[in-house]
Amino acid sequence: MKLAIISDIHGNYEALKSVLAAIDGQGISDIYCAGDVVGFYSQVNECCDELRRRKVQTVMGNHDWYMASGGFCARGKAVNDCLRYLRTVIRPDNISWLRGLPVQLFFEQIQMVHGGWSDPIDEYLIPSAEYFDRIEGRFFVSGHRHIQSVERFGDKLYCNPGSVGQPRDNDPRAAFAVFDGSEFTLHRVDYNMQPVFDLMDAAGFSDYYYRCLMNGTKIQ
Repeated sequence: MKLAIISDIHGNYEALKSVLAAIDGQGISDIYCAGDVVGFYSQVNECCDELRRRKVQTVMGNHDWYMASGGFCARGKAVNDCLRYLRTVIRPDNISWLRGLPVQLFFEQIQMVHGGWSDPIDEYLIPSAEYFDRIEGRFFVSGHRHIQSVERFGDKLYCNPGSVGQPRDNDPRAAFAVFDGSEFTLHRVDYNMQPVFDLMDAAGFSDYYYRCLMNGTKIQ
């Protein structure tokens, strides 16, 4: 048994296509998403459509929440700039899909949220033995930090699959993880970024909003 875990796509359909091709190449059909399907980049409908078509079970991320609720981010102007544009292009059926996303999933002994277990949508979790001592379970997955990792704390195993669409661990390649029933393995794939840049340019955004993709960092 193998399943794939993806997270933090952020409307980057070019990266998502490459990740899904790599997952398909491993013969894996069961895919789970730790949230943030939308946000930042322009192909939000393509990303939502692909996950819906493949029936990828997905939890709600903070950017999904902003979009679904009509809210905004209190931390960053860039997020809100992108949200304003994305609200003009996302289809109503994809808004409805985002609104129906759960905040937590349980599957194959895994507990998955987007943020953490004190705030499933917006906690920037720093994994530690003390943190996971307070939570029942064995396997844990979250996204949100865009930093790929697997960490073991006694008999508990935590994985952040990293970000498909906007890595922040100084590796620009799109990230995902695979779970075989007892262990997580981390994977990276290259993708063609130029269509992302071109679409953002066409939408009126400067390279400030996307140059971070070239070196795997956060928008500064």
